[in-house]
Amino acid sequence: MVSQLENLNQPTQGKRKQLVTKPWRFLLVAVLAIGIIFRFANLDGKVYWFDENATIFKISGYTIEEWDSVKNKLNGQIISIKDFQKSYSPNSQSNVIDTIELLALQDSKHTPLYFAILRLWVDLFGNSAAVMRSLSALISLLIFPCLYWLCLELFQSPLVGWIAVALIAVSPFHVLYAQEVRPYSLLAVTILLSSAALLRAIRLKTKLSWGLYILSWSLSIYTHTLSLFVFIAHGIYVLATYGIRRSKVSIAYLIATLVGVLTFTPWLFFIVTNYDRVSESLEWQTNKSLPFSSLVIYWIIYLSRIFLDLNPSWQLDTDLSSFQNPLSLFLITILLALVVYSIYFLCRSTPIRIWLFIVILIGIPALAILLPDLVFGGIRSSAARYLIASYLGIHLAVAYLLGTKIASSSSSIWTQKLWQIATVIIISGGILSGAIISPAETWWNKYPYEEIPQIAKIINQANSPLLIFDKQGRRDGWSISNFLEPKVQVELLNEPNIIKVPDEFSDVFLFNPAEEWQARLAQKQKFKMKPIYKKTFSLWRLEN
Repeated sequence: MVSQLENLNQPTQGKRKQLVTKPWRFLLVAVLAIGIIFRFANLDGKVYWFDENATIFKISGYTIEEWDSVKNKLNGQIISIKDFQKSYSPNSQSNVIDTIELLALQDSKHTPLYFAILRLWVDLFGNSAAVMRSLSALISLLIFPCLYWLCLELFQSPLVGWIAVALIAVSPFHVLYAQEVRPYSLLAVTILLSSAALLRAIRLKTKLSWGLYILSWSLSIYTHTLSLFVFIAHGIYVLATYGIRRSKVSIAYLIATLVGVLTFTPWLFFIVTNYDRVSESLEWQTNKSLPFSSLVIYWIIYLSRIFLDLNPSWQLDTDLSSFQNPLSLFLITILLALVVYSIYFLCRSTPIRIWLFIVILIGIPALAILLPDLVFGGIRSSAARYLIASYLGIHLAVAYLLGTKIASSSSSIWTQKLWQIATVIIISGGILSGAIISPAETWWNKYPYEEIPQIAKIINQANSPLLIFDKQGRRDGWSISNFLEPKVQVELLNEPNIIKVPDEFSDVFLFNPAEEWQARLAQKQKFKMKPIYKKTFSLWRLEN
């Protein structure tokens, strides 16, 4: 019985079906080109948010004490924006090995592959916003061949592969994270690579193919620990398809998994030995809980955003006004129905070896993030970036539906035309989203840093402004410095009782100062501070 099941689940051999016709090839290549343009558009015009600022520190080669020391050396000095930005450059006396070592000791929850590559990139090309983000954009291009390969392993259909590539190319979700100085583009690449490598290893059953899977396994887990859930999904797929008996595939998979775990053991040691620090850095996920209804709203809206994203709003648990109009509700409902029907169609029309792989790829990583929020409380599932694997699986299901429907010989011409129109509309939604997102300074994935460009505009309006940072304000100094004009001068102060304002400045601003800092300024030097902007971040004008 097991051997019959194994034979049933083998990939279909022979001539590949659903070839891409010339009109579709031209259209899909054009869509791919548009998606590439979106990834590199306005890289230096996007605001840096908290996680990206943290990346700058992680690759710096400085300890926390050394990082503070660099800034403290500038205490009381008035410098240009350019010189201020230079203070965020990596330590010239360190190298990529130091970056990995400091990451292991200070923030081991982040595995080092992306940060090591970024450090080498910055050492070669500099640390400007455009340069650092261009690495993520370049890495994101590797998604396309990996996705196409996975589609061929699953469906043996070039057409489905091309449609999947087109959907991902203009997916607003993937475009957004292709422009972040974070490892999520590399994570998507390694998830697709390891998934395709697994299916190839199952098909070929050679040592070399299993070796490639082990390599992709290691690359993925060293990119992000979220990969662990993908490999759990792979294991469930292999055991569910081939059973737990002594089949060659199951044994080979278990050996590959064991070797992969061994490759991760060195970094696992750092995670375990620094558990308290790791746990503390993840407290944001559990120190707040949302009602079940709010979590569902996040899940549904984020799901729709992998195809269509026209709204930058991020406070979905408190402000749904921009999504409650009839058009938004209609579009979200249609996209949700498309996803549900795609999964249903996939399960009804493909062998178990295909639909089970995709369903498990969607389900296991999603449940690993969603269930803890439901059972223990927390906001893990409100971070869409943690659901990358599940979104990739959904794209595969939708691509299969569209590719099969527009090429189905059993359907009428009019039915094929309708599905062709639907495919064009879905892809057009992604293109429209990208056209709106590309020139924008900020979007929902950078909350609450949409305030930074607004604050910078206020400072830039002054004739000769001086911007003062205390220790709290300079945490986000890199973010705001990218939007300030050269005429703005900067002063970093550790103590508020030594402020001396030269006469040449028309306005003196304090960016996001600590309350204690403000109180001491008022007491020691009798300064008056007028709030100019006060939300998550604040800007104050200093007056004698």
